[in-house]
Amino acid sequence: MSEENIQNGQAQEAGAPEYAIQKLYVRDLSLEAPHAPEIFNEAYAPQIEMEMNAKNRQVGEDLFEVVLAITVTAKLGEKVAYLAEVHQAGLFTIKNLDPMSLRHAVQAFSPNILFPYAREAVSDLVTRAGFPPLVLQPVNFDALFAQQIQREQAQAAAPAPESVQ
Repeated sequence: MSEENIQNGQAQEAGAPEYAIQKLYVRDLSLEAPHAPEIFNEAYAPQIEMEMNAKNRQVGEDLFEVVLAITVTAKLGEKVAYLAEVHQAGLFTIKNLDPMSLRHAVQAFSPNILFPYAREAVSDLVTRAGFPPLVLQPVNFDALFAQQIQREQAQAAAPAPESVQ
């Protein structure tokens, strides 16, 4: 056994933080092209709308499932060219973190890991449906997490409205 492995074992025993990917998988995947094949005869200059959210839940001791859901709708005028939806999921072992660090791990760090897989799945779906590839722009989940924390702190600091009797 190498000295490094012995030190790693001792660090884990001492309660050092641990983060490990156990599994990455697609939980749900769908594509609708309601106006195909007629839509292929129209000039393709879509309006793209994207909705995204991440959910997490504890599924075992120190085991968390994080699901990044992305829905992309492409419209040509009022017609929907396609609607693509991907729920990219992962199982993560997360140990020995304080509550705020654990929250950051499941709400920002894990979605950062999942996003490239979800982006690839969306692009593949769109291409398989006969449309030009769609490359989603990077998302800064750390910045989104920081904004959420600021909003929560602002709400907590705001005075409670007085009740009218």
